[in-house]
Amino acid sequence: MDDSDTNKVKSLVSNHISRFHEETYRLSQPFSPHKSAAIDGITIDPKKIVTPVTDNRLIIEGAGGLMVPLNSNFLMIDLIKQLKAEVILVSQNYLGSINHTILSIYALKKEEIPIKGIIFNGVKDIYSKDFILEYSYLECLGHIPQYETIQKRTITEAGNYIGEL
Repeated sequence: MDDSDTNKVKSLVSNHISRFHEETYRLSQPFSPHKSAAIDGITIDPKKIVTPVTDNRLIIEGAGGLMVPLNSNFLMIDLIKQLKAEVILVSQNYLGSINHTILSIYALKKEEIPIKGIIFNGVKDIYSKDFILEYSYLECLGHIPQYETIQKRTITEAGNYIGEL
């Protein structure tokens, strides 16, 4: 059975216009890409990762965060820059989330990577949310609550919490 993230998302999407593109690398272990690749006996070559051609809006899911290595000298943030992708940052409320979110925004701005906005996820904390938005001057694209279980119904409901992208 293939329990990849792509197949999990496919099973949860209810619309008929979404198209899922083949991954350049499908790694077998749930670790950072460079570690999973090493376990699988390969080295990730960023030059092989290209943006698929589509008439739909394209969502590219990152793995583990901006500073996660794909190989010994190429980070996720480098891939975002290579693909010329605009970022939607997701921030979940936990102790340290303000720091992590602001550091991510700082890194993206330093690399001149456009940021569409922020989606907040989980338990609401108006103090964290307001500070991040005021400090960053970014737009809040929505706030998705914490769900006990993820299923088609909750995915559809969560979509109602996100503004027009």
